[in-house]
Amino acid sequence: MASATVSREHGSPVFPQGVPVWLPLLLGFLTAVGPISTDIYLPAFPAMEQSLHTSAGSVQMTLSIWFVGLAIGQITMGPLADRYGRRGPMLAGNLIYSLASIVCAVAPDIATFSVARFVASVGASASLVIPTACVRDIVPDRNAGARMLSQLVMVMGVVPILAPMLGGLVVAVASWRVIFWASAVYGLLCVALVLWVLPETLPYQKRVSLSPMTLVTRYITLLRDRSFSSHALITGFSTFMQFSYLTAASFVFIKIFGFTPFRFSMLFGAFSVFMIGASQLNGALVGRVDSARLLLAAVWVAVVGGALVVGVSLWGEWYAGAEWRRHYEVWLLIATMVLTLAPTGVIFPNGMMGALADHPSLAGAAAALAGTMQYSLGALAGVVLGLFPTTSALPMAGCMFLGTVLMLVMCAFRPGVPGGAAQAATQSASPANLQAAPPASTGAALGQTD
Repeated sequence: MASATVSREHGSPVFPQGVPVWLPLLLGFLTAVGPISTDIYLPAFPAMEQSLHTSAGSVQMTLSIWFVGLAIGQITMGPLADRYGRRGPMLAGNLIYSLASIVCAVAPDIATFSVARFVASVGASASLVIPTACVRDIVPDRNAGARMLSQLVMVMGVVPILAPMLGGLVVAVASWRVIFWASAVYGLLCVALVLWVLPETLPYQKRVSLSPMTLVTRYITLLRDRSFSSHALITGFSTFMQFSYLTAASFVFIKIFGFTPFRFSMLFGAFSVFMIGASQLNGALVGRVDSARLLLAAVWVAVVGGALVVGVSLWGEWYAGAEWRRHYEVWLLIATMVLTLAPTGVIFPNGMMGALADHPSLAGAAAALAGTMQYSLGALAGVVLGLFPTTSALPMAGCMFLGTVLMLVMCAFRPGVPGGAAQAATQSASPANLQAAPPASTGAALGQTD
């Protein structure tokens, strides 16, 4: 792993001997707060509906509230991390998450639960966005950063395998409220790890002033940057594709194909295993193959997989009356979904490093804005799917394919891709440019220096 090049106060590296092997594990553990809080309580929906004396739609709405809070929280936590450093906002965010989770655990009604869930999501957003900025602080080289983010994806990828199973087990033997007591403990453990283990990665001389005008200018500057916008939208449409799967997969496999909840959770975990495998393959290839080329190749694989998912779903519709096709359809659907979902293990780390690469002094704001775009597009996937009847796998397949096609369109808009050709920019990916200060006009507009 490349040695740290970022100083704390007086130019000394954060890790003079090189980035320790435990750091990706720690950052992955912190980042997993968001995914585990999303997945672990899904099996508890029926129990919550009965306990809180509300409708199924009201309980499901808490998931949308969670995503909205994550989107809002990230766009505020990023600038705070650029102003006050990485550790302080993460400590505050995890503490807020823990306290709000306690309120969720004792909530007497769905209104109280929903408000507490929103507050918890705002707190959890700190651990979603800031670890990515930490990677950019410590490893400014784009390829090395993508390799380290692949390690984070590996740690985070274990969560979707375990979380639904753990949630289902808790509901089977205890109250759903135990899930949120456990979430509060998780948040407090994150507080302890940040307080006693995680070093500050953003030096004082690289911190920027915080004002409403500065925030607006900062985000406008990022959105106007072609490299940031194209890469951020690639990861955003990847999230749109994944959330299309998350929103509809349980219905498709349980209601249409007759999977039991436990069997579906095993399938859910299997998809995650392929994503983890792809992220580790990415980590092995980055440095040997340019990360921009890896990103484009992964997007093309996802596009092919998405087209095949649509093809299998259409085939199932055409032969809907034939029982013999159901066995073949489900296995073909699973295989093509693997081909579509697995490349996200390559797309996320390379897309995020592409978005952050040219903005070392805005890593927190850039990671926050990219994260907000991801969760906003992810929430949009649920809205779009809600417009279609839930009688087949075709709506899910269509939304997944749409996400992959939009990723490919964004690839054509990356800098250094003339005429939309499938070639990535090598200039913007070079370590020299990644460590360079922004143009004078940008620095003046933001009121900062590198």
